[in-house]
Amino acid sequence: MGGDAISAFAMRQRLVRQGVSPTDFRKALLSVAVVDRDRWVDEVFGIDALVPDGPDLPRGCVPYVPCAVDVLLSTVEQAAIGADDVFVDVGCGVGRAALVVQLLTGASAVGVEVQAHLACAARDLAARLARPRLSIVHGDAVEQAASLSAGTVFFLYCPFSDDRLKRWLGALGESSVSPALRVCCVDLPLRPVPVWLEQVGFESGPLAVYRRR
Repeated sequence: MGGDAISAFAMRQRLVRQGVSPTDFRKALLSVAVVDRDRWVDEVFGIDALVPDGPDLPRGCVPYVPCAVDVLLSTVEQAAIGADDVFVDVGCGVGRAALVVQLLTGASAVGVEVQAHLACAARDLAARLARPRLSIVHGDAVEQAASLSAGTVFFLYCPFSDDRLKRWLGALGESSVSPALRVCCVDLPLRPVPVWLEQVGFESGPLAVYRRR
């Protein structure tokens, strides 16, 4: 880490004791060398190792893998996520991406996770770091689309196979009420793009961002 980087332990203490503004968290994260950012975030959150998948992972769902922190930074910038947004992480695992985005932006965040033990770990993380604006929904995202209609930014790090992705997009298009809806896809460009969405700019590495037409 750079000499001016705040330690992960110090950041965790600040989060628990007094909270940290999005500006301060972003400044602290950017002070960490790029190659160290994922490890720093894991240390701040107290995530020791990759949690294995369980037997309740449905057919057609992709095993949980955490998203790189720099991709989350790009997502915040390209999707213009702000404090008024509701960020929904589809297939949130232990809640890492949803929490990073919530800390960077001040947005409300919702994690949706089909595996019970991962959803439990995500709730524990939110409670441990005192994040009341991060909530975790245990369930199948395809079946939960209608209950997430208040979401404005939906984040997908390759959680589905083709058939489940089509079903989820169809359910989202029918249920979402936000005129400013964005869908952020990592390692999952939409081919073809649904008629109710259009791509924002061009793909940036693994990230593609779409918005409602």
